[in-house]
Amino acid sequence: MKILIDIGHPGHVHLFRNFVNEMQERGHEFLFTCRQKEFEIELLKAAGFKYVSFGKKYNTTTGKIWGLLKFDVLEVLQGLKFKPDVLMSHGSPYAAHAAAILKKPHISLEDSGNWEQIKIYLPFTKTVLTPSVLFEDLGPKQVRYKSYHELAYLHPKYFKSNEEHHTILNIPKDKKYVLLRFVSWNASHDKGQNGFTAQEKENLVAYLEARYEVFISAESDLPEHYKKYKIKIAPEDMHEVLAGATFFIGEGATMAAEAGVLGTPSIYVNSIRRAYNEDQEKYGLVYNFQKGEGVLEKVKELEQLPDLKKTFRERQQKLLADKIDLTAFMVWYVEHFPESQDTMKTNPNYDLNFK
Repeated sequence: MKILIDIGHPGHVHLFRNFVNEMQERGHEFLFTCRQKEFEIELLKAAGFKYVSFGKKYNTTTGKIWGLLKFDVLEVLQGLKFKPDVLMSHGSPYAAHAAAILKKPHISLEDSGNWEQIKIYLPFTKTVLTPSVLFEDLGPKQVRYKSYHELAYLHPKYFKSNEEHHTILNIPKDKKYVLLRFVSWNASHDKGQNGFTAQEKENLVAYLEARYEVFISAESDLPEHYKKYKIKIAPEDMHEVLAGATFFIGEGATMAAEAGVLGTPSIYVNSIRRAYNEDQEKYGLVYNFQKGEGVLEKVKELEQLPDLKKTFRERQQKLLADKIDLTAFMVWYVEHFPESQDTMKTNPNYDLNFK
């Protein structure tokens, strides 16, 4: 089987990485397509995957409209060359539209529930795999599974910390550190949304830097006075750093969820609600704030726990006991598609075979 996967975010490389490795061992062939955004290309190279870049993505409204047409055409042309049997993505309209033109099935994964994207790709998609906790009902094409995207690559079967985070960050081994994440607010779903105010960032950083080494990950250029905190590591080392952090605090839902499944205390600050973050809050792993008010107080509250890391590792184990190995489920689902879609419709608990 030949499978073309379109990537729209660094997290999507992680999402598909172990699935692709397992499927390649089974004799299947893959090609990735992407745009230049953050670290997708670096991650694809680090994983050793074949890929084609379509150039820079567009951030303006006009640019995004032009990009939809341009990248649709490029995806179709790449499909004509590669001749895939299946196209996959995390909600990519380019993959969905190309699949329809090429008369091939498009299998999408979805965990964000961004309707401005869903309505563009869903009519051209055969099936959409979503976490069981997703708020949105996507209709008869939706198949729910009991896991999160982050467990496709951070499940203990695939990720174990090597305790090298201090070496990666070049700080003393006994030095505690925190990781902050600030987003650019340029995505289509970010319009009208918000996280920290500038003053809240100032107050948070001032408090944290007196107690920890502070590192900041950001989608766009940081203001001059924050540049000394900018994290400078290889993209593939980020999960090791997340695993060793005392706290993750940020506006990025994916990194907040990653920290949560790794057992790192995680605070998500964004007016956009994410079902998987809120589900993790039930386990006491991620704390969700629609704005920055109250975040500093939550940090101080968590600092009072006698053994923060041990407490969160125990919470992590409870979460893992309830969730499946998403990669194993994906391998079964794609290899047996479309029969697998019927199986999940008639037996929604079939995914529990992949714990």
